[in-house]
Amino acid sequence: MKKILITIFFISFQCAWCQNQNDEELIRKSRRSSNEAIEKRDVEGIIKFWLDDYLVIRGSGVIEQGKEANKTNWMVTFKETPKTYFERIPSEIIISKNNPDLAWETGVWKGFNTYSKGGRYSAQWKRKDREWKIQAELFVALEE
Repeated sequence: MKKILITIFFISFQCAWCQNQNDEELIRKSRRSSNEAIEKRDVEGIIKFWLDDYLVIRGSGVIEQGKEANKTNWMVTFKETPKTYFERIPSEIIISKNNPDLAWETGVWKGFNTYSKGGRYSAQWKRKDREWKIQAELFVALEE
């Protein structure tokens, strides 16, 4: 009986670890796709990773809430400064142990043809309808 319980515990632990690894890779893949959409100036490709109540604090400290308001901001940015683009490079992604439908991402961001060359960022991801979407992002401009 003891061997069976240990085996069940080990298999359960492995399954949870594998799921976290899979979720982390899904988020990394979404981040890469989001970066590609920004570089291509594909606004629909950018916003498909956001929840409707998406909140962003930009590197300059400006706060913008809502998917539609942020969509408009990207459209204006690409129209007024067409060579501007950004890249986010995750250094860590953690799936919540309290709620496996929440995840934390943090890393560095780089700006090209914009007011700042980059800084640090963090993002909160939320799984909704079996897909990871961004709930909120915080960017801090640290480089000139």
